[in-house]
Amino acid sequence: MSSSLQFDLNDFRHAVSQYATGVVVVAGVENGSLTGFAAQSFVSLSLDPPLVLFCPQKSSTSWPRIRAGSNYGINILGAEHSEISEAFAVIGAVPDVSWKPSDHSGVPILDESIAFLDCSLNAEHSAGDHTIVVSTVNSVLVRRPNDSPLIYLRGEYGSFDTSE
Repeated sequence: MSSSLQFDLNDFRHAVSQYATGVVVVAGVENGSLTGFAAQSFVSLSLDPPLVLFCPQKSSTSWPRIRAGSNYGINILGAEHSEISEAFAVIGAVPDVSWKPSDHSGVPILDESIAFLDCSLNAEHSAGDHTIVVSTVNSVLVRRPNDSPLIYLRGEYGSFDTSE
């Protein structure tokens, strides 16, 4: 632990786990095959121009392969898709999931995603053990607007009831 820290890193992890996040799969195509990773560090950044950001770990084996393509997709997962998130969280593995190419650039739209953003790289910034990736949104597709998104809180998956 760095001598400049006035707290334990496990306390920091516990504190930030009190904040709920959505779950996405960042996906691209490598040699005609799906590649991707699950991310909870995803946020809308700007409406004009339309920008989003996500933060892959610097140790990610998937992000360099996805970045090599000119575009990639951000698939927002629904509440019932924690197993897809878990499958994409395994380093170096690509789960066998159904997808189709987007109309805009051909990047993967997972069949189970509730919404999809077709993106291209705008900027990258080094930040600790992660990289901040700012992405330009080139097209969007909301597939199931009434489905609840997959939420991650305190190390567990859950959902937000949008029926009321």
